[in-house]
Amino acid sequence: MAFYSVNRRFVAGLALTGFMLAAAGCQSSDNGILDLGFGKKNDPTAPPPPQDSKILASQLRAYCPKVTLRDGTAYFNTYAKGTAAKPKKKKLDPAAQAEAEAAAAAAQTGPNGQPIDPAHDPSKIVYQASVTDVTRDCTHANGQMSMKIAVAGKVVPGPMFAPGTVTMPIRIAVQHGDEVLYSQLHQYQVQVTDPSAATQFVFVDSNVVVPEPTARDYQAYAGYDENTPVASADKSKGKRKKRAPATN
Repeated sequence: MAFYSVNRRFVAGLALTGFMLAAAGCQSSDNGILDLGFGKKNDPTAPPPPQDSKILASQLRAYCPKVTLRDGTAYFNTYAKGTAAKPKKKKLDPAAQAEAEAAAAAAQTGPNGQPIDPAHDPSKIVYQASVTDVTRDCTHANGQMSMKIAVAGKVVPGPMFAPGTVTMPIRIAVQHGDEVLYSQLHQYQVQVTDPSAATQFVFVDSNVVVPEPTARDYQAYAGYDENTPVASADKSKGKRKKRAPATN
């Protein structure tokens, strides 16, 4: 009887030990599915750890600033200048004068009822130039970034157009914040021969060289620039020198 009692206790102890080992095995392989307090469960809604904001040198070597168009630089119109002499005004009685002024005002009113600026009369357009696309290419060497900036566009003849060469003021610029790193105005010429169709063109500035960027914060611009002041002419030109009085 003593042996039987000890044997029963021994078997019960083995069974209890096996159950504890099985439970421990289940707990170690549940991968957090069974949260029994033995391991920390991952929260799927927790935000990812913050990324390192430092830019790698390889990323800067692959960096090429995007080219954009500023407002108002995508197109411009060229107008014919009036050369006809203005007729001399005749003296009219007040009623006839008022009628003449009303007729002149009506002649300078567009289809929408708004007055037409004589300097921007649509019927006097020689041609309209517009930019349709821009692109760029970059290379990095010797602490500098070299860019090729291309501008594609078209020239549409207007009512006053005559076949010939048109000149378009195209400016290319690169900035770093408020600092201008490169700015060049090009007087690009295009030969237009067909007054009934648009003429396509592609302009490329291959001479854009700026310091190697330390961050991806450069901005490149391309477009028409009509506001560049014309260089003042030499005032000494055209003036006749006074002749010294003749002496006998």
